[in-house]
Amino acid sequence: MTFLNNLHKNNFEKLIPQISLDTCDNKRISFIYVISGNTDLFNKKYSIYDFNKNIIKFHNFKSTNTDFCSSSKALIRLGANLYNGYTDEYTDPLNLLQHLDHDNYNLAINAIKLRFEYF
Repeated sequence: MTFLNNLHKNNFEKLIPQISLDTCDNKRISFIYVISGNTDLFNKKYSIYDFNKNIIKFHNFKSTNTDFCSSSKALIRLGANLYNGYTDEYTDPLNLLQHLDHDNYNLAINAIKLRFEYF
């Protein structure tokens, strides 16, 4: 697995033990990969994911209770789409990728590769 940097790797290694994970669960691994690779998402991880129930908190990233910038919203939508096929009116390649800077774009592409085992 390729990480963006050491912080990304450390964040990923902190989150993985917190979830019930089958080693072949590329869906959940790719979602956690996205969260751990973006500082904003990692800092808001408990607003995004319920680690006790192992579920995504969809209502939180759609509401105004937690402030997510456009790139964070795009990455959450991508991660959720890779996780369980989630879609909404913003979950298409153009909307997901157009808001991403270089690092977040690489994070997104790597998550897609990870989900489909091209890593």
